[in-house]
Amino acid sequence: MEEKIVLLLKFGELFLKGKNKHEFEKLLMMNIRRKLSGYAFSLEFTSGRMIVENYDESEEKILIEKLKTTFGLIAISRAVEIDGDFENIKKYVSSLEVSGSFRVSAKRADKRYPHTSIEIEKALGEVVLNSNAGAKVDLHTPKTILFVEVRFNGKCYVYYDNIKCAGGLPLGSGGRALLLLSGGIDSPVAGYMMAKRGLKIEAVHFHSYPYTSEQAKEKVVELARILTNYVDEIKLHIISFTKIQEQIHMNCDADYMITIMRRIMMRIAERLCLKNDLGAIITGESLGQVASQTMQSINVTNSVVSLPVFRPLIAFDKEDIMEIAKNIGTYDTSILPYEDCCTVFLPKYPVIKPTIKRAEHLEKFLNIDLLVNEAINNEEVLLIKQNEI
Repeated sequence: MEEKIVLLLKFGELFLKGKNKHEFEKLLMMNIRRKLSGYAFSLEFTSGRMIVENYDESEEKILIEKLKTTFGLIAISRAVEIDGDFENIKKYVSSLEVSGSFRVSAKRADKRYPHTSIEIEKALGEVVLNSNAGAKVDLHTPKTILFVEVRFNGKCYVYYDNIKCAGGLPLGSGGRALLLLSGGIDSPVAGYMMAKRGLKIEAVHFHSYPYTSEQAKEKVVELARILTNYVDEIKLHIISFTKIQEQIHMNCDADYMITIMRRIMMRIAERLCLKNDLGAIITGESLGQVASQTMQSINVTNSVVSLPVFRPLIAFDKEDIMEIAKNIGTYDTSILPYEDCCTVFLPKYPVIKPTIKRAEHLEKFLNIDLLVNEAINNEEVLLIKQNEI
């Protein structure tokens, strides 16, 4: 009875995609191969599952860690692959040691198979009981669940555990967008969440040297590097915002400084999107969290751009955002005490209900086109790749 250890990969939403489902599956397979590049393995597709096989078992933990961060996968199981003949399955299950309570959970993907899922469960449960004196059936709260899957490739997969993965949709299936990446907690989480919906992301960071330190810039580069665990690579546009902030400080009312600053950031972001064929802007804003994130402030900020602006955190509490940041590994870097440009010249009482009319009036005292052009013409671009130190 030939046995082989494999990694059984499971995906979620792809089954909802109807006639173009195969395009999502093909993209997911391509992303898996890219994620595991540099390691020896083969990848098989059988309807509803992907199978990583013929790999070096000493590298198995590394492969699993990489696959856990692959968007589109919901779970991984380390499984034993055997021939799908039912007598062969029963023979293999009879060799397993099971103690205490258990149940068998069977899935018959190939409906041509001569036994239903329930029949498989009953028969294999009886095999386990006959082979293990201390075993007993518990359908509700078992100590052990024995999973058995019969697939279309004529093989059967037997395993015990499901390792949770990132979920979502395959990276690249939703297009490309630009993330406004600060050094805070929120924006890396926003980028992660939109990447989880299939968006490839580039990022823009605004810094105000010498008012902000080189460490503040390096902190953002590190956040982008952490995100590449999920998105493979990020093109990071670094924009000097010093002159713009100085001009706003000298020429605009203090309470509108943040509002005008955000409007110019959005103009620069849109220009970068058009220049780099990116279809949307992503921000880490959460409604009401700070003065620049009230409904009125968001409306005034949005009014200067025509591209879609995605705000995946808009209804999240700060605690929710922090929890995701910890889970994806950005939190510890985000809380390092290096200020970003948003804290420079921060007014004591920023306006919380700005108006477009007032913002447009104050902007007449600035040469916005010149400031935006200079900022973009002097951008610094870094390409940050997965696993790059």
